[in-house]
Amino acid sequence: MPQSNESATVPTDSHSPPGRTKPSFLSNLGADLPASLVVFLVALPLSLGIAAASGAPIMAGLIAAAVGGIVAGSLGGSPLQVSGPAAGLTVVVAGLVAEFGWQVTCAITAAAGVVQLLMGVSRIGRAALAVSPVVVKAMLAGIGITIILQQLHVLLGGQAAGSAVENLAGLPAAITNVELHSALLGLAVVVILLAWKYFPAMVRKVPGPLAAVVAVTALSVAVAPNVERISFSGSILDAVALPSLPDGNWRAAAMAVITVALIASIESLLSAVAVDKMGGSRTNLNRELVGQGSANMVSGMLGGLPVTGVIVRSATNVEAGAKSRTSAILHGVWVLVFSVLFAGLIQLIPMSVLAGLLLVIGAKLIKVADIRTSLRTGDLLVYAVTLVCVVVLNLLEGVLIGLALAAVCVLWRVLRAQIHAHAPAGSGLPWRVTIAGSCSFFALPRLNRVLHSVPEGQDAVVELNADYLDHAFREALVAWQKQQRNTGASVTLEEHGTTAFTDAEDNTPQRQDPREFPLPPKTSWLPSGDDTTADDDGGRLPLRSILLGIDKYHRRHADKVRPLVQDLTEGQNPDTLFVACVDSRVNPNLITSSGPGDLLTLRNIGNVVCNDGRDASIDSALSFAVKGLSVDSIVICGHSNCGAMKAVIADFEGAGPALGSGFDSWLEHARPSYSALLSGHPVALAAAAEGYSRLDQLSMVNVAMQLRKLDEHPVTGPALASGQLQATGLFYDICTARVVLVTPEGIEQLDPSMAVRS
Repeated sequence: MPQSNESATVPTDSHSPPGRTKPSFLSNLGADLPASLVVFLVALPLSLGIAAASGAPIMAGLIAAAVGGIVAGSLGGSPLQVSGPAAGLTVVVAGLVAEFGWQVTCAITAAAGVVQLLMGVSRIGRAALAVSPVVVKAMLAGIGITIILQQLHVLLGGQAAGSAVENLAGLPAAITNVELHSALLGLAVVVILLAWKYFPAMVRKVPGPLAAVVAVTALSVAVAPNVERISFSGSILDAVALPSLPDGNWRAAAMAVITVALIASIESLLSAVAVDKMGGSRTNLNRELVGQGSANMVSGMLGGLPVTGVIVRSATNVEAGAKSRTSAILHGVWVLVFSVLFAGLIQLIPMSVLAGLLLVIGAKLIKVADIRTSLRTGDLLVYAVTLVCVVVLNLLEGVLIGLALAAVCVLWRVLRAQIHAHAPAGSGLPWRVTIAGSCSFFALPRLNRVLHSVPEGQDAVVELNADYLDHAFREALVAWQKQQRNTGASVTLEEHGTTAFTDAEDNTPQRQDPREFPLPPKTSWLPSGDDTTADDDGGRLPLRSILLGIDKYHRRHADKVRPLVQDLTEGQNPDTLFVACVDSRVNPNLITSSGPGDLLTLRNIGNVVCNDGRDASIDSALSFAVKGLSVDSIVICGHSNCGAMKAVIADFEGAGPALGSGFDSWLEHARPSYSALLSGHPVALAAAAEGYSRLDQLSMVNVAMQLRKLDEHPVTGPALASGQLQATGLFYDICTARVVLVTPEGIEQLDPSMAVRS
């Protein structure tokens, strides 16, 4: 029996399908080596900038980058994810450095790694994803705004304050006292990064952040030698610093550990899921937590920043063609080698250059698409409150407030059904009461208020679209229905949801489908005139059924259909002519999942094609489809238990129905199919082997025969021969609601993978 435990197996590090041999290190090295160099060039300036923004030693960013690449890359569960210092923790680390000092912050980082390691061992990786996406997106946007407000001061040549509010309040003074050279250098970086996508492809092979930092740094050496630059002593080996425990205030330190662990875990797992969607191997989330926790333990013990999976580096890794975790590991090695051998070059970089880089990074965390999504899904309030709280208060409080508000909103949506009363749009029309959502006793006050807004004696239609309906709600609705009917009004209940609405007293279904239950007496909103279709004994009323259906369409669906057909107002451009039987059980748009404008449908008895000039209607439809609309394909669709095929068999057996000479002459188009059936047509043999009845075998053979007629037809034949047109045969099995592919050689059961292959 296969194991469902995700930690029981270790995912492969390649894109090869399951079951194949895991590629060796050398087999992937040709792709991983160049990819690692590209990721290294992107990670270098980003790591320096994040360290500067965090208030940490500059080399702490490079330590975290090297450890993230080597340790997390080796032990993590996402082969193509690249880890390192991330902008998402910049605000948190800056606050920890200000409160505890750098060495205690390192201890907090290491302790957070232990928490992550325990989370991974406990196999709760997927539980860490149980966070509202809108809260995460708002958190990142709040971090982006905080970074922008902080780095604007650095770009202008000043010093950033401790909070976003203080940075915002101090901006006018910073602008007044701007250091021109510093500001111009930072703005030059911003301009280069924003314009990088417009550069020639050959130039864009160099990562934009690296190009911007190198170019502007070189310019600064020539024109602004006195601007403030990065400063440190020694190499990355000299920057290694052991952590120290906090001097009191253990509660705040413990809270900081939990904060760093949770944010780092969520950011890493979300990044890993995003990498999976880019085409990476499926991530083992528990193992990824183990890898991230191990990396944070090592980074904290060596004096580095907290480590997370970084989507910017990971996306670069995937786009550069990496095949395995070797790329992430090598990128960490390159960071380490550069930091040891070329540390002096780093000290040439102006602080305003890194500030310009961080301004762009911060701006990218604020995505207009996320705001639009939250507006469309009704989560804009959660997004806005979380963002404001992250900026004004702090990251942890902002996220907790956002999660609490998201939970309240979910509870509110569950408890509050959508109940509305709509006054008649014209004289003689009924009131509409629409009910949607979860209908429980919590919604009774609103239900009673809305129902009693409908005047007594007024006809009403109740449209019930509920995903849950409890006994109390059902009782209240039935009671109001009876009260309204006692005043002489007609109340129609229409159920559109997934619940089974029944009368609370006698379990009588309240569904008012005219095909299932007798309709109420003719109501005033239906057209007046001859009503000869009415059945005084409560039978079916076909005309009124259609009119009620149209009324329901206008009320419920017309507004939703209108956007789909607006582009079709001036003309049509279908891609398929669908030739089907007139049988009422066959719905071409339903079985092809197509909508308005997709199919040009031709329906006749027996879904036949005439190529002898005996039917101008069919010939003109073929000409209009092929020559007028240039359709790409023609489909002939037969079906099971076909009445036309029954008539063909009965006619040959001398027991044909007396349907008139016109019907008898029409069957001439299908009689050759019966002869083909008797002569052992391949389709008939294949259908018989699948257990289909003789009648259904004839229907399938008839489809194959009509396909042959298309080949011989003067309109479709040349188009099929030249490849401009394709013809397909289908058979709809009504009892199973499945569609079978019919070819001249036999039949084939359709499966989902067939569409992909074709």
